[in-house]
Amino acid sequence: MNPFSHIDLRVNNLEENLPFYEGFLTALGFIQTFHSDKWKVFAANGNLPSVAYFAITEDPLHKPNGNLVGFWVENRNEVDRLATLIKEIGGKITSGPQQFPISPTYYAVYFEDPCGNQYEIVHRLN
Repeated sequence: MNPFSHIDLRVNNLEENLPFYEGFLTALGFIQTFHSDKWKVFAANGNLPSVAYFAITEDPLHKPNGNLVGFWVENRNEVDRLATLIKEIGGKITSGPQQFPISPTYYAVYFEDPCGNQYEIVHRLN
């Protein structure tokens, strides 16, 4: 069993950030939506509450901080594909995609959403 449940994310402007997350989270496999007025929820395939999901809400006072959310993908080509998508939908690449000295197989891209929240997409074998 994967013990991960969900992430509750704040953005300072939901209307400006939602198109980014619609493109990005769908590309990662969060294909089900459970939206309300205050929360936009993107879930993986399966049944809530046992399936991973990503919930986004607006907080006009939100300021990005040093937290980073990391996603693992199946191969380097997927890292590259998602890096291209991130640029197309308004994200900002801060490093990569490239091999990093963390391990011999650590290939990643680091980026920010339009609000400045930080993320990583990585493929690694060890």
